[in-house]
Amino acid sequence: MNETLKVLKERRSIRKYKPEQITDGELNAILEAGTWAASAKNLQTPVMVVVQDKETIDRMSRLNAEIQGVTTDPFYGAPTVVVVLADGTKPNWLQDGSLVMGNLMTAAAAMGIGSCWINRAMELFDKAEGKELLKKWGLPETLRGVGNCVLGYIDGPMPEPHPRKDGWIFRV
Repeated sequence: MNETLKVLKERRSIRKYKPEQITDGELNAILEAGTWAASAKNLQTPVMVVVQDKETIDRMSRLNAEIQGVTTDPFYGAPTVVVVLADGTKPNWLQDGSLVMGNLMTAAAAMGIGSCWINRAMELFDKAEGKELLKKWGLPETLRGVGNCVLGYIDGPMPEPHPRKDGWIFRV
């Protein structure tokens, strides 16, 4: 089987991570894959913010949990969070950022690194607390949250795949 298709079939959302940080080499390779995501009119409006500072991750996790209405850690203890943002003034910002998220997770899987798309970045970065983070990071307020890609070494067995649903494909 083609290696790319194999990685796409075997990638899983990971929800338990070891505390040790992934290497800079692994992170840089994953981030580079994100930069090669397709974008409408090749505008390349998404940006990736790498967060490995535990205090910032804990703050973002708490805010994310509040939005979700839970008290558990929505980031599952992952030591790295890549926040994908995109220019909300552009018509395809969400689609462009989503393609970045897909590239990040596929690249991570190809390298044996666990990943998971964590939602609620849009809600967080539309709120005052999110705008404060953007300002702290020196980024414009026009950026909107697409997703949080958590990354880390998998703690435990790889989750089993769920069967594919019937009626997935229609040909007309």
